[in-house]
Amino acid sequence: MSTSFRMKTVAAALGVAGLFAFSTAQAQIKIAIVGPATGPVTQYGDMVKEGVTTAVEMFNAAGGANGKKFETVVVDDACEPKQGPVAANRVINDKIHYVVGPVCSGASIAAAPIYNNEGVVVVTPSATSPALTDGKKFHYIFRTIGRDDQQGPAAAKFIAEKIKPKKVAVLHDKQSYGQGIAANVRDDLKKAGIDVVLFEGINAGDSDYSAVITKLKSAGVDFVYYGGYHPEMGLLLRQAGEQGLKVKMMGPEGVGNPEVNAIAGPAVEGMLLTLPADFSANPKNAAIVKAFKDKKRDASGAFQLTSYAAAQVIMDSIKAVGDDPKKVADYMHKTSFDTPIGPVSWDAKGDLKSFEFQVFEWHKDGSKSLVK
Repeated sequence: MSTSFRMKTVAAALGVAGLFAFSTAQAQIKIAIVGPATGPVTQYGDMVKEGVTTAVEMFNAAGGANGKKFETVVVDDACEPKQGPVAANRVINDKIHYVVGPVCSGASIAAAPIYNNEGVVVVTPSATSPALTDGKKFHYIFRTIGRDDQQGPAAAKFIAEKIKPKKVAVLHDKQSYGQGIAANVRDDLKKAGIDVVLFEGINAGDSDYSAVITKLKSAGVDFVYYGGYHPEMGLLLRQAGEQGLKVKMMGPEGVGNPEVNAIAGPAVEGMLLTLPADFSANPKNAAIVKAFKDKKRDASGAFQLTSYAAAQVIMDSIKAVGDDPKKVADYMHKTSFDTPIGPVSWDAKGDLKSFEFQVFEWHKDGSKSLVK
Protein backbone atom coordinates (compact mmCIF):
# COMPACT_ATOMS: atom_id res chain seq x y z
CA MET A 1 0.00 0.00 0.00
CA SER A 2 1.47 3.35 -1.00
CA THR A 3 1.84 6.24 1.45
CA SER A 4 -0.47 8.42 -0.65
CA PHE A 5 -3.14 5.70 -0.66
CA ARG A 6 -2.87 5.28 3.11
CA MET A 7 -3.23 9.04 3.59
CA LYS A 8 -6.32 9.13 1.37
CA THR A 9 -7.83 6.21 3.26
CA VAL A 10 -7.19 7.90 6.61
CA ALA A 11 -8.62 11.15 5.30
CA ALA A 12 -11.71 9.34 4.06
CA ALA A 13 -12.10 7.59 7.39
CA LEU A 14 -11.76 10.86 9.23
CA GLY A 15 -14.33 12.38 6.91
CA VAL A 16 -16.78 9.59 7.67
CA ALA A 17 -16.07 9.94 11.40
CA GLY A 18 -16.58 13.69 11.17
CA LEU A 19 -19.84 13.19 9.30
CA PHE A 20 -20.99 10.64 11.88
CA ALA A 21 -20.13 13.05 14.73
CA PHE A 22 -22.01 15.81 12.95
CA SER A 23 -25.04 13.56 12.44
CA THR A 24 -24.95 12.54 16.08
CA ALA A 25 -24.78 16.18 17.13
CA GLN A 26 -27.69 16.97 14.86
CA ALA A 27 -29.71 14.21 16.52
CA GLN A 28 -29.61 16.08 19.83
CA ILE A 29 -32.54 18.25 20.89
CA LYS A 30 -31.46 21.10 23.11
CA ILE A 31 -33.33 22.32 26.18
CA ALA A 32 -32.11 25.58 27.68
CA ILE A 33 -32.07 25.92 31.46
CA VAL A 34 -32.53 29.66 31.97
CA GLY A 35 -31.91 31.08 35.43
CA PRO A 36 -29.32 32.44 37.83
CA ALA A 37 -25.88 30.93 37.31
CA THR A 38 -24.47 34.10 38.91
CA GLY A 39 -25.77 36.54 41.51
CA PRO A 40 -27.20 36.19 45.04
CA VAL A 41 -29.79 33.48 44.30
CA THR A 42 -27.75 30.98 42.27
CA GLN A 43 -28.97 28.22 44.59
CA TYR A 44 -32.39 28.37 42.90
CA GLY A 45 -30.73 27.97 39.53
CA ASP A 46 -28.90 24.94 40.92
CA MET A 47 -32.20 23.41 42.07
CA VAL A 48 -33.71 23.80 38.62
CA LYS A 49 -30.59 22.46 36.93
CA GLU A 50 -30.66 19.35 39.14
CA GLY A 51 -34.28 18.66 38.27
CA VAL A 52 -33.91 19.16 34.53
CA THR A 53 -30.62 17.24 34.32
CA THR A 54 -32.09 14.26 36.15
CA ALA A 55 -35.17 14.22 33.91
CA VAL A 56 -33.05 14.39 30.75
CA GLU A 57 -30.72 11.63 31.95
CA MET A 58 -33.64 9.33 32.74
CA PHE A 59 -35.45 10.13 29.49
CA ASN A 60 -32.34 9.54 27.39
CA ALA A 61 -31.61 6.28 29.20
CA ALA A 62 -35.12 5.12 28.29
CA GLY A 63 -34.43 5.74 24.59
CA GLY A 64 -35.07 9.43 24.06
CA ALA A 65 -37.67 10.67 21.58
CA ASN A 66 -38.01 9.13 18.14
CA GLY A 67 -34.32 8.32 17.82
CA LYS A 68 -33.15 11.63 19.24
CA LYS A 69 -31.59 12.35 22.62
CA PHE A 70 -31.80 15.55 24.65
CA GLU A 71 -29.05 17.79 25.92
CA THR A 72 -29.17 20.80 28.22
CA VAL A 73 -27.64 24.24 27.83
CA VAL A 74 -27.39 26.57 30.84
CA VAL A 75 -28.18 30.21 30.06
CA ASP A 76 -27.55 32.74 32.82
CA ASP A 77 -29.96 35.61 33.47
CA ALA A 78 -28.83 36.20 37.10
CA CYS A 79 -32.54 36.45 38.01
CA GLU A 80 -32.37 40.05 36.79
CA PRO A 81 -35.28 41.54 34.81
CA LYS A 82 -32.83 43.43 32.59
CA GLN A 83 -30.99 40.20 31.78
CA GLY A 84 -34.17 38.28 30.94
CA PRO A 85 -34.39 39.58 27.33
CA VAL A 86 -30.62 39.16 26.87
CA ALA A 87 -30.88 35.50 27.86
CA ALA A 88 -33.93 35.03 25.64
CA ASN A 89 -32.11 36.42 22.62
CA ARG A 90 -29.18 34.12 23.29
CA VAL A 91 -31.55 31.13 23.33
CA ILE A 92 -33.13 32.24 20.04
CA ASN A 93 -29.79 32.98 18.37
CA ASP A 94 -28.60 29.51 19.37
CA LYS A 95 -31.73 28.08 17.69
CA ILE A 96 -32.96 26.43 20.89
CA HIS A 97 -36.72 25.90 20.83
CA TYR A 98 -37.39 24.70 24.39
CA VAL A 99 -36.73 26.33 27.76
CA VAL A 100 -37.12 25.29 31.37
CA GLY A 101 -37.18 28.60 33.21
CA PRO A 102 -36.72 31.42 33.63
CA VAL A 103 -36.40 30.83 37.35
CA CYS A 104 -37.42 34.24 38.73
CA SER A 105 -40.63 36.13 38.04
CA GLY A 106 -39.05 39.46 37.10
CA ALA A 107 -36.79 37.91 34.48
CA SER A 108 -39.65 35.71 33.25
CA ILE A 109 -42.01 38.65 32.77
CA ALA A 110 -39.36 40.60 30.85
CA ALA A 111 -38.43 37.69 28.57
CA ALA A 112 -41.80 36.03 27.95
CA PRO A 113 -42.95 38.24 25.04
CA ILE A 114 -39.71 37.50 23.17
CA TYR A 115 -39.99 33.75 23.65
CA ASN A 116 -43.66 33.74 22.70
CA ASN A 117 -43.18 35.87 19.59
CA GLU A 118 -40.36 33.60 18.43
CA GLY A 119 -42.29 30.38 19.11
CA VAL A 120 -40.05 29.05 21.89
CA VAL A 121 -41.80 26.69 24.31
CA VAL A 122 -41.16 27.89 27.86
CA VAL A 123 -42.07 26.05 31.06
CA THR A 124 -41.09 27.84 34.25
CA PRO A 125 -40.92 25.64 37.34
CA SER A 126 -40.61 28.52 39.80
CA ALA A 127 -41.91 31.90 38.55
CA THR A 128 -45.11 32.48 40.52
CA SER A 129 -46.13 36.06 39.67
CA PRO A 130 -49.62 36.30 38.10
CA ALA A 131 -48.28 39.15 35.94
CA LEU A 132 -46.38 36.59 33.86
CA THR A 133 -49.57 35.28 32.26
CA ASP A 134 -52.48 37.57 33.15
CA GLY A 135 -53.87 39.41 30.14
CA LYS A 136 -51.07 38.27 27.82
CA LYS A 137 -52.64 35.57 25.59
CA PHE A 138 -49.32 33.75 25.31
CA HIS A 139 -49.44 30.40 23.53
CA TYR A 140 -45.93 29.16 24.34
CA ILE A 141 -45.58 30.05 28.06
CA PHE A 142 -46.42 27.50 30.78
CA ARG A 143 -45.72 26.86 34.48
CA THR A 144 -45.29 23.76 36.61
CA ILE A 145 -45.82 25.73 39.82
CA GLY A 146 -48.78 27.61 41.25
CA ARG A 147 -49.24 31.37 41.24
CA ASP A 148 -48.83 33.90 44.01
CA ASP A 149 -52.59 34.34 44.14
CA GLN A 150 -52.70 30.66 45.15
CA GLN A 151 -49.67 30.78 47.45
CA GLY A 152 -50.58 34.09 49.12
CA PRO A 153 -54.05 32.95 50.21
CA ALA A 154 -52.58 29.70 51.57
CA ALA A 155 -50.18 31.73 53.72
CA ALA A 156 -52.86 34.22 54.83
CA LYS A 157 -55.27 31.42 55.74
CA PHE A 158 -52.61 29.78 57.90
CA ILE A 159 -51.72 33.07 59.60
CA ALA A 160 -55.35 33.94 60.32
CA GLU A 161 -56.41 30.47 61.50
CA LYS A 162 -53.28 29.12 63.19
CA ILE A 163 -51.24 32.13 64.32
CA LYS A 164 -54.12 34.54 65.03
CA PRO A 165 -51.88 37.61 65.41
CA LYS A 166 -53.11 40.97 66.67
CA LYS A 167 -50.87 43.23 64.55
CA VAL A 168 -49.12 42.14 61.38
CA ALA A 169 -46.43 43.81 59.30
CA VAL A 170 -46.11 42.80 55.65
CA LEU A 171 -42.75 43.61 54.06
CA HIS A 172 -41.51 43.06 50.51
CA ASP A 173 -38.46 43.62 48.31
CA LYS A 174 -40.15 45.99 45.80
CA GLN A 175 -39.76 43.42 43.01
CA SER A 176 -42.39 41.68 40.88
CA TYR A 177 -42.35 38.44 42.82
CA GLY A 178 -41.89 39.74 46.36
CA GLN A 179 -44.23 42.71 46.18
CA GLY A 180 -46.86 40.71 44.32
CA ILE A 181 -47.13 37.92 46.86
CA ALA A 182 -46.88 40.36 49.78
CA ALA A 183 -49.87 42.26 48.38
CA ASN A 184 -51.82 39.01 48.07
CA VAL A 185 -51.09 38.12 51.69
CA ARG A 186 -51.97 41.63 52.89
CA ASP A 187 -55.29 41.66 51.05
CA ASP A 188 -56.34 38.23 52.29
CA LEU A 189 -55.35 39.05 55.87
CA LYS A 190 -57.49 42.17 55.74
CA LYS A 191 -60.42 40.13 54.43
CA ALA A 192 -59.95 37.80 57.40
CA GLY A 193 -60.14 40.76 59.81
CA ILE A 194 -56.42 40.77 60.69
CA ASP A 195 -54.93 44.20 61.38
CA VAL A 196 -52.10 44.86 58.90
CA VAL A 197 -50.43 47.86 60.50
CA LEU A 198 -47.47 48.13 58.12
CA PHE A 199 -47.00 47.37 54.41
CA GLU A 200 -43.55 48.48 53.34
CA GLY A 201 -40.79 47.73 50.86
CA ILE A 202 -37.13 47.24 51.66
CA ASN A 203 -34.20 47.43 49.25
CA ALA A 204 -32.94 44.04 48.12
CA GLY A 205 -29.19 43.80 48.59
CA ASP A 206 -28.97 46.16 51.57
CA SER A 207 -26.96 44.96 54.55
CA ASP A 208 -28.70 46.90 57.33
CA TYR A 209 -32.43 46.72 58.01
CA SER A 210 -32.32 48.22 61.49
CA ALA A 211 -34.53 51.15 60.44
CA VAL A 212 -37.40 48.92 59.38
CA ILE A 213 -36.94 46.73 62.47
CA THR A 214 -37.26 49.87 64.63
CA LYS A 215 -40.53 50.57 62.79
CA LEU A 216 -41.74 47.06 63.51
CA LYS A 217 -40.99 47.49 67.21
CA SER A 218 -42.68 50.88 67.34
CA ALA A 219 -45.79 49.49 65.64
CA GLY A 220 -46.02 46.69 68.20
CA VAL A 221 -46.30 43.95 65.61
CA ASP A 222 -46.51 40.34 66.73
CA PHE A 223 -46.05 38.73 63.30
CA VAL A 224 -44.09 39.61 60.14
CA TYR A 225 -44.65 38.36 56.61
CA TYR A 226 -41.87 39.04 54.09
CA GLY A 227 -42.26 38.72 50.32
CA GLY A 228 -38.90 38.15 48.65
CA TYR A 229 -35.82 35.93 48.68
CA HIS A 230 -33.64 34.33 51.33
CA PRO A 231 -30.74 36.83 51.55
CA GLU A 232 -32.98 39.62 52.86
CA MET A 233 -35.09 37.27 54.97
CA GLY A 234 -31.95 35.96 56.64
CA LEU A 235 -30.83 39.47 57.54
CA LEU A 236 -34.27 40.45 58.82
CA LEU A 237 -34.34 37.41 61.09
CA ARG A 238 -30.81 37.93 62.40
CA GLN A 239 -31.07 41.67 62.93
CA ALA A 240 -34.52 41.40 64.52
CA GLY A 241 -33.05 38.96 67.02
CA GLU A 242 -30.10 41.24 67.68
CA GLN A 243 -32.44 44.17 68.33
CA GLY A 244 -34.71 42.19 70.65
CA LEU A 245 -37.71 41.90 68.32
CA LYS A 246 -39.00 38.44 69.08
CA VAL A 247 -41.72 37.77 66.52
CA LYS A 248 -42.49 34.91 64.21
CA MET A 249 -41.63 35.57 60.56
CA MET A 250 -42.97 33.92 57.42
CA GLY A 251 -42.13 34.05 53.73
CA PRO A 252 -42.87 32.40 50.38
CA GLU A 253 -40.90 29.63 48.69
CA GLY A 254 -38.19 32.15 47.76
CA VAL A 255 -36.88 32.10 51.34
CA GLY A 256 -36.66 28.30 51.41
CA ASN A 257 -32.95 27.84 50.87
CA PRO A 258 -30.29 26.37 53.19
CA GLU A 259 -28.23 29.52 52.58
CA VAL A 260 -30.70 31.39 54.79
CA ASN A 261 -29.21 29.52 57.76
CA ALA A 262 -25.75 30.92 57.10
CA ILE A 263 -27.17 34.45 57.03
CA ALA A 264 -29.66 34.27 59.89
CA GLY A 265 -27.79 31.95 62.22
CA PRO A 266 -29.81 30.52 65.12
CA ALA A 267 -32.55 33.13 64.52
CA VAL A 268 -33.74 31.07 61.53
CA GLU A 269 -35.22 28.41 63.82
CA GLY A 270 -39.00 28.38 63.45
CA MET A 271 -39.18 30.52 60.30
CA LEU A 272 -42.42 29.71 58.49
CA LEU A 273 -42.77 29.45 54.74
CA THR A 274 -45.04 28.19 52.01
CA LEU A 275 -43.58 25.65 49.62
CA PRO A 276 -44.81 23.23 47.01
CA ALA A 277 -45.75 19.96 48.68
CA ASP A 278 -42.75 17.69 49.31
CA PHE A 279 -43.26 15.51 46.24
CA SER A 280 -40.10 13.55 47.07
CA ALA A 281 -41.98 11.95 49.97
CA ASN A 282 -44.53 10.37 47.61
CA PRO A 283 -43.78 6.63 47.26
CA LYS A 284 -44.71 6.85 43.55
CA ASN A 285 -41.59 8.96 43.04
CA ALA A 286 -39.17 6.49 44.66
CA ALA A 287 -37.33 5.65 41.42
CA ILE A 288 -36.91 9.33 40.54
CA VAL A 289 -35.73 10.20 44.06
CA LYS A 290 -33.20 7.35 43.81
CA ALA A 291 -31.93 8.77 40.50
CA PHE A 292 -31.34 12.10 42.26
CA LYS A 293 -29.56 10.44 45.17
CA ASP A 294 -27.39 8.33 42.87
CA LYS A 295 -25.98 11.57 41.43
CA LYS A 296 -25.72 13.20 44.89
CA ARG A 297 -28.63 15.54 44.16
CA ASP A 298 -31.49 16.49 46.45
CA ALA A 299 -35.03 15.85 45.20
CA SER A 300 -36.67 17.46 48.23
CA GLY A 301 -35.88 21.12 47.52
CA ALA A 302 -38.42 23.71 46.48
CA PHE A 303 -37.95 23.42 42.71
CA GLN A 304 -36.20 20.17 41.83
CA LEU A 305 -39.31 18.16 41.04
CA THR A 306 -41.28 21.04 39.52
CA SER A 307 -38.25 21.38 37.20
CA TYR A 308 -38.20 17.65 36.52
CA ALA A 309 -41.88 17.90 35.59
CA ALA A 310 -41.21 20.91 33.33
CA ALA A 311 -38.56 19.00 31.39
CA GLN A 312 -40.70 15.88 31.31
CA VAL A 313 -43.74 17.54 29.73
CA ILE A 314 -41.53 19.07 27.02
CA MET A 315 -39.85 15.74 26.24
CA ASP A 316 -43.09 13.73 26.39
CA SER A 317 -44.69 16.19 23.98
CA ILE A 318 -41.79 16.03 21.53
CA LYS A 319 -41.97 12.25 21.63
CA ALA A 320 -45.71 12.45 20.89
CA VAL A 321 -45.77 15.03 18.09
CA GLY A 322 -42.18 15.55 16.97
CA ASP A 323 -39.58 18.29 17.32
CA ASP A 324 -41.85 21.16 16.29
CA PRO A 325 -42.42 23.82 18.99
CA LYS A 326 -45.80 24.88 17.56
CA LYS A 327 -47.09 21.30 17.63
CA VAL A 328 -45.54 20.80 21.07
CA ALA A 329 -47.30 23.87 22.50
CA ASP A 330 -50.60 22.80 20.91
CA TYR A 331 -50.22 19.32 22.39
CA MET A 332 -49.37 20.65 25.83
CA HIS A 333 -52.46 22.87 25.90
CA LYS A 334 -54.79 19.92 25.34
CA THR A 335 -53.01 17.15 27.26
CA SER A 336 -52.83 16.06 30.89
CA PHE A 337 -49.45 14.66 31.96
CA ASP A 338 -48.66 12.25 34.78
CA THR A 339 -45.62 13.78 36.51
CA PRO A 340 -43.80 13.59 39.86
CA ILE A 341 -45.83 16.62 41.02
CA GLY A 342 -49.08 14.87 40.09
CA PRO A 343 -51.35 15.34 37.07
CA VAL A 344 -50.33 18.44 35.11
CA SER A 345 -52.69 20.31 32.81
CA TRP A 346 -53.10 23.99 32.01
CA ASP A 347 -55.75 26.57 31.42
CA ALA A 348 -55.69 28.75 28.31
CA LYS A 349 -53.12 31.09 29.92
CA GLY A 350 -50.61 28.31 30.60
CA ASP A 351 -51.30 28.31 34.34
CA LEU A 352 -51.81 25.04 36.17
CA LYS A 353 -55.44 24.15 36.75
CA SER A 354 -54.55 23.18 40.32
CA PHE A 355 -51.50 23.28 42.58
CA GLU A 356 -50.98 22.75 46.31
CA PHE A 357 -48.84 24.95 48.54
CA GLN A 358 -48.17 23.78 52.10
CA VAL A 359 -46.79 25.50 55.19
CA PHE A 360 -43.45 24.35 56.58
CA GLU A 361 -41.32 25.30 59.56
CA TRP A 362 -37.62 25.82 58.91
CA HIS A 363 -34.96 24.64 61.36
CA LYS A 364 -31.44 25.76 62.24
CA ASP A 365 -29.95 22.54 60.83
CA GLY A 366 -31.38 23.39 57.39
CA SER A 367 -34.20 20.85 57.55
CA LYS A 368 -37.90 21.63 57.32
CA SER A 369 -41.02 20.06 58.75
CA LEU A 370 -44.61 20.19 57.54
CA VAL A 371 -46.91 22.20 59.78
CA LYS A 372 -50.32 20.56 60.01
